[in-house]
Amino acid sequence: MMFSSLLVVRDDLMDMSYLMASVLFILSLAGLSKQESAKRGNLLGLCGMFIAILVTAFADHFGNTGIFFGTLVPGGFIGLMVAHRVEMTSMPQLIAMLHSFVGLAAVLVGLASFYGSVEMDAVHRVEIFVGVFIGAVTVTGSLVACGKLQGTITGNPVSIGGNKGKLRHFVNAAFCIVSLVFLFLFSAKSGTDGQVYLYVMMGLAYALGAHLVMSIGGADMPVVVSMLNSYSGWATSASGFLLNNDLLIITGALVGSSGAILSYIMCRAMNRSFISVIMEDSVWKAVSLLLQPRPRMAKNSKPLKSILTA
Repeated sequence: MMFSSLLVVRDDLMDMSYLMASVLFILSLAGLSKQESAKRGNLLGLCGMFIAILVTAFADHFGNTGIFFGTLVPGGFIGLMVAHRVEMTSMPQLIAMLHSFVGLAAVLVGLASFYGSVEMDAVHRVEIFVGVFIGAVTVTGSLVACGKLQGTITGNPVSIGGNKGKLRHFVNAAFCIVSLVFLFLFSAKSGTDGQVYLYVMMGLAYALGAHLVMSIGGADMPVVVSMLNSYSGWATSASGFLLNNDLLIITGALVGSSGAILSYIMCRAMNRSFISVIMEDSVWKAVSLLLQPRPRMAKNSKPLKSILTA
């Protein structure tokens, strides 16, 4: 009992450790920017994550430490074995798969926060909704990207209405608009009311993530994986707001912003539009198609019916 009390980390020490881990993560990103310092950057990130896990496990307000390490040890062992067996040429598939785990964790954290909170204001409900939405899009999008890179899913663009059809833009726009409407309806409820909106939105987000990535060709998959990395970062940051964890907020913001910047740089190098690759201009193309004027007939042209009956 005395030994376990000595291992309890105070709040001030935990904040200082989180700050140290955040600095290590920043230095890790700086090291990964160059090939010569990539190994050092990876080690710095590993040290930062080790500090974060250790300090969190022995925090004063933490729950059952036994369950935590009971899941951490086998999970770490499985990850170590998978990383050793995967070839470097298959590393993008592994990264896409790991992104789906981050998205799934964000979904579970959002649901746990929804059912575990006694009183929730509108801001907290918005945080739950946005976290679950980003996490769900990341889950299915990452799984589809992994399948496309592995070859189990066709690398050709596949979407509702065909690749060259206009229907896919309206479908993607409809998913986003309906989710936005559900956001307002969900935030206006109290307690556990409005869970129907949350679950329907989650289903729409799963479908949106799969449809977005399925409609992108295999040649653009590196950009998609980088952007899914950004999505997983924003999902992590949303989980940090739900858990009142500053380290998750900082780490998620770092991953989200760096992934978005990398995706933009890759699109510029490929001479491609960033929005057209990731979102396919779905909302804007749907609006422009609705507002597009129909072509007028010339004054001297005859209607088709009169030509056929002549």
